[in-house]
Amino acid sequence: MRKNSIKNTRINGEVMRELSNIIRGEIKDPRINPLTSVVSVEVAPDLKSCKAYISVLGDEKSQQDTIAGLKSAEGYIRRMLAKNINLRNTPEIRFILDQSIEYGVNMSKMIDDVNRPRSDSEEIID
Repeated sequence: MRKNSIKNTRINGEVMRELSNIIRGEIKDPRINPLTSVVSVEVAPDLKSCKAYISVLGDEKSQQDTIAGLKSAEGYIRRMLAKNINLRNTPEIRFILDQSIEYGVNMSKMIDDVNRPRSDSEEIID
């Protein structure tokens, strides 16, 4: 995997910040869950394409609806991105569902369950 240049890292951060602002404040699509966050963004070095990793707190249907809503609003999001960020090319955005936050919450819950003190009735008898 290629190491990002400083310029590319700055562009990734700026695009991520603007995408978060656009999704939170500009889009009025009812399919998009209000608990949607942009986890990370990878802009290609030629600025032609971009992968946006999106995390949605909710059930499977809510996640799929949010991704569908974002894909349908891609043109509008791209236009707002071009207006807010001065880049040579405005990247074509691909939204990818990222479930790392949900995975982390589930793992933390499982660890808590294992570390929970047991009562006398729950003790395992050898």
